[in-house]
Amino acid sequence: MLGTEPRALRFLGVRATCSEIILRQEFLKDGFHRDLLIKVKFGESIEDLQTCRLLIKHYIPTGLFVDPYELASLRERNITEAVMVSESFNLEAPSYLSTESAVLIYARQDAQCIDCFQAFLPVHYRYHRPHKKDGDTLIVVNNPDLLMHCDQEFPILKCWAQSEVAAPCSLKSEEICQWKNMQYKSILKNLTVQVPVGLTIHTSLVCSVTLLITVLCSTLILLAVFKYGHFSL
Repeated sequence: MLGTEPRALRFLGVRATCSEIILRQEFLKDGFHRDLLIKVKFGESIEDLQTCRLLIKHYIPTGLFVDPYELASLRERNITEAVMVSESFNLEAPSYLSTESAVLIYARQDAQCIDCFQAFLPVHYRYHRPHKKDGDTLIVVNNPDLLMHCDQEFPILKCWAQSEVAAPCSLKSEEICQWKNMQYKSILKNLTVQVPVGLTIHTSLVCSVTLLITVLCSTLILLAVFKYGHFSL
């Protein structure tokens, strides 16, 4: 027991001198198309982390989806650096037929915070099954994996690195780097969002109105074709 005490004290001493890594994520905008903003704050001076890169691996729940074509457009405009890593992915599938997907987001230094990084990801709601009573469903977005790669060792890596993960060094490179999976403190345990869903008691009404509008619009199109169209025999 006495032999292990100094080692434990040294371990606690190292941990005590380590500054916390704090992660905060929030949804921006309203409606079915939202922006997920992730901010990471380091207690150490950013000057000491100039050789470090930050990668966020986010797991998107079945109730949400990320559009890979939208991500490609945002990368071209240098708005965000994110890419889907899930192989099988269906944009049109409802929540009950979809699976969890994963996204890699390369964080950038926050211009408004000297020791902060931030990442931006557009997300969209999927269609959900209608409910019998409650017109809302709750989606839980779990905290992401925070990966860090530095060209040299820093105390923060020794303090909070839990394991190593292989991932691309950057979006513009095929080189694979060994990233440290970092332990951090999250402001929120999990991020939640409410999504409005239809009610089963409205099924007959919605189907009837949809059919009526479809027939009416089709009739108007046919009348316009016969009235203004030019036919040759």
